[in-house]
Amino acid sequence: MLFDSHCHIDAPEFDADRDDVLRSARSEGVSHIVVPAYVAERWPSLLALCQRQAHHNDWPCLLPALGLHPVYLSQHQDDDLQRLSAALKQSAVVAVGEIGLDKFLPELSQPVHWAKQVALFEAQLHLARDSNLPVIIHARRCHADICRALKRVGHRHGGIVHAFSGSVEEARQYRALGMHLGLGGPLTWPQAKRLHAVATQLPLDSFVLETDAPDLIPYGHSYVHGDGRARQPGERVRNSPAFLPSVLTVFAQLRGLPEAELAAQFFSNTVTALHLQARLNLM
Repeated sequence: MLFDSHCHIDAPEFDADRDDVLRSARSEGVSHIVVPAYVAERWPSLLALCQRQAHHNDWPCLLPALGLHPVYLSQHQDDDLQRLSAALKQSAVVAVGEIGLDKFLPELSQPVHWAKQVALFEAQLHLARDSNLPVIIHARRCHADICRALKRVGHRHGGIVHAFSGSVEEARQYRALGMHLGLGGPLTWPQAKRLHAVATQLPLDSFVLETDAPDLIPYGHSYVHGDGRARQPGERVRNSPAFLPSVLTVFAQLRGLPEAELAAQFFSNTVTALHLQARLNLM
């Protein structure tokens, strides 16, 4: 079994063929998917999609996370934090996410927007702490800021640093704070030497697998669209949860270990990171 710890299967990019994508993922061995939110407007449809899974034995199990993403700062409303506080009381929610900080986009680094990002992130960390929930964190070019916020708030319930892109030392700092590291498509690119170092130098219990579909396409799938058409210059190929095995394959090559052994380890890590032992009745 494979566990996709981060997939936006609720995104509009999947509206035309979502059922087929989910069936394909299940046929490729993906048994569980965490579906993180990014704007409050889409929470109801995300929760409804995850509830639909109960009627589809050929889908992976869909597990919802709710949060307010920093990149969509302009779309968040004044009362969204209150709405999040109420929504987290639903037993279906497994984490607060996707939340975090972003210095990659220049406009988000402007002082007024940065201050809003930090305030929003820390408010959601407080909600996660008070709800005894883990977090799913978006972190681009701000790992030190994320670590400082986790310490300031006193977050003690772990979670996942999604699409980790930092150094070995930054990875160790997150692990010291009880966070797991999400690795996906970027790991599979030949030039990703820093990620390769992280994947080979930290203990195996540090990692979870993810796709971040429809984004962060793995290298081996990046030149052909799902319908078989070759990608043209400037086109984007949609990622899919069905491509998660390609991440596992590269990880196994880097570590020199059997894929089955790593799949079991990373599944267990995801259950641990999100405190899913009792919910899934697996361990």
